[in-house]
Parts: sequence; structure tokens; C-alpha cells
Amino acid sequence: MRVTEGGVELEVPGEQTDGIEEAVFYNPRQELNRDLTIATLRAYREREERATSYLDAMTASGVRGVRAAADGWDVTCCDVDEQAVDLARENLERNDCEARVEHRNVNAVMHDEPFDVIDLDPYGTPMPFADAAFANCRDLVCVTATDTAPLCGAHFNSGVRSYSAVPRNTDYHAEMGVRVLISALARSAARFDVGVEPILTHATSHYVRTYLELEHKATSADAAIDELGHLYHCEDCLYREADPGLIADPLETCPHCGGNRMLIAGPVWLGPVQDSAFIAAVRDEIPYTFNTAPQARELCDTVAAELDEPTHYDQHKLCRNWGLPANAMDDFLADLRDAGYEASRAHYGGTTFKTDANVGEIRAATEDSLE
Repeated sequence: MRVTEGGVELEVPGEQTDGIEEAVFYNPRQELNRDLTIATLRAYREREERATSYLDAMTASGVRGVRAAADGWDVTCCDVDEQAVDLARENLERNDCEARVEHRNVNAVMHDEPFDVIDLDPYGTPMPFADAAFANCRDLVCVTATDTAPLCGAHFNSGVRSYSAVPRNTDYHAEMGVRVLISALARSAARFDVGVEPILTHATSHYVRTYLELEHKATSADAAIDELGHLYHCEDCLYREADPGLIADPLETCPHCGGNRMLIAGPVWLGPVQDSAFIAAVRDEIPYTFNTAPQARELCDTVAAELDEPTHYDQHKLCRNWGLPANAMDDFLADLRDAGYEASRAHYGGTTFKTDANVGEIRAATEDSLE
């Protein structure tokens, strides 16, 4: 079938098996991801003028590579599937775009030559490709992970195997996935004396997406490792606490309710996952001609304003736990701010928010308005 996206026209196979992504060369649910990728590449080119080469590591239909080539990048598309490679070449030619197309294992390509920007968007976990990417990328690694169940602890053993971390399925499971992923990527990069700085990150629908700016210094790798730590979470009252460092010192009982049903997750990334100034530049690069422009711009506004807290709360889950009715989110957040705490919406859902208040302080600040 013929589709148009971001000003390019593509020939893509239809879904061969309903709901089975392995059989899909073009995933329309990822259009937001791709629109934000192009906007990020545009903003990053202003940030780092030397960045010119872009590797679309799992090109499939070639949509990312075609769109990046149409935007002026020196593009290499790669895939191990011969049909995908042929389709990518056809789509590049259809749009009068020049790019190199490789029918190879992308790990071999990444080990053979350096790229300014590497984009990893595999089916499932990106970790089998992370080492090769960090070994030979100069500036920016863009990563998508679609295995959200392992990342957030719903498929526990798979999460441990893939990410060398203990993920936990909590009420902030989407952010658990974000921070488990960045932790694993930071540790992969550190093996090559590369430090990572997340400059834009979001968990949307069925995937996590993060953009990591690189600094090739051992001290920067050390600084990234210093951003790792553990989360302790009470299953009874939803209290949580962040503990920096690679060695866990878990809480045996909850400091808030005294319960002993404490979960331990980690190592996770405890540092910032956004660069607000950069995200503002990304937002400015999203034209209204993009199909997802309203959603993409709103997402940028929300993530840019999020507090740098390593977990988020869900107002409805808190109120249900307290046996109280929820009120309007704006009023709820205003109560927190009036009590002297920082508070912001979070992009993980319509009732999610971040604050520097603990669960007891949240209830004390908002309870009068909820009753």
C-alpha cells in the first residue's frame, strides 16, 4: 500500500498478520516517534554542527532513512532482511533521495565505521546492539525499546536478562521502564569510556524512546554511572525512596506506614531524563504539516516541564488507596504548590504527576480538597 508521512511517499506492505509486529514492515503507530525523530535531528544539527551522518540501523521499509535523507542527512540504511533492503532502496528512489543501503548485520556495520548519529529501533530490546553503537557513535544515540513488559517488571525474568537490572511492576511502571533502559544503556556506554546524557525521553503507547548525547571521556562515563541507584517502594501505601549508588541498602520496613512489603528496583537511572532547553528547540522544529504535530508539540511541552524526580504518582491510584474521591488535577497540583512543594504533570498519563513531596506529605497537602 502507498502511504505519505512527513512529506515523503512510501510503498509499504500491509500487515500480514493482524497484531503481530514481526510481520509488519511499516508501523503506523510509530509515526509520532518518527516525527519527533526528525524534529530532534533538526534541533540537534543546530546544537552540533559537525553532525552529518545518520545510521538507520533497522531500516525495514526505510521510512526513517528516507525522511532523514530528505532532510539533508548523509544516511546509511541497514537491515538483515533482503526484502526490507530492496524496499528501502525503492522508497529512496521514489523520493529522489540518496543513501547507502547495507544488507548486513548492523553490529558489523557499527563496528566497521563511525557515525555521528545512530538510531536503534529494533523489535523488542535494543541491548544486543548497544555496545556496537556506543563503540563507534560520535554524538547522539537514539534508542527505542518496545519490550515494555520486561522493562517495567511485568515479565520479570526477561527484564533481568535483557537489562541486567531488577525491574519492578509498580504504579509508575512506565517510568520504571524509562529508568531501567537508560541505566542499562549508560552501563553499556561506560565500558567504552563514553558518558551519556539523556536530552529527550518519553514513554508512549507500547514503547520507550530516548535520545542520548555522548561525551567521549572516562570522567563523563564515571559521572553517568554516578547517576545510577535503587528505588525502594512500599506496596501498601505507595511510599517510594531513591537511593544513589550501585550498592543497595534496602529498607526493611516502610518509613511511612511501617509495612514490610518493600520492593527493591535497580540499578536504575536516577538523574534527569530531559534537557528542557533542547526540547523547546525540538518543539520549534515540528511543522504543522506533520500528521502528529499537535500531539508531538503537547508531548514536548509536558516533558519539558516535568520535574527531575525519578518516579511519578497517579492521582487516581493514590485517592483509591486513601479511600477518597479524586478532584481536578489542576486543583490537586495547586494544593501541593500552595503547601510549599514542587509539582508538575507527567506525560505518562492524564492523572500522573511529579512532586518532591512524599506520599504522606501529598495526602496532608491535598486531603481537605479531596474530602
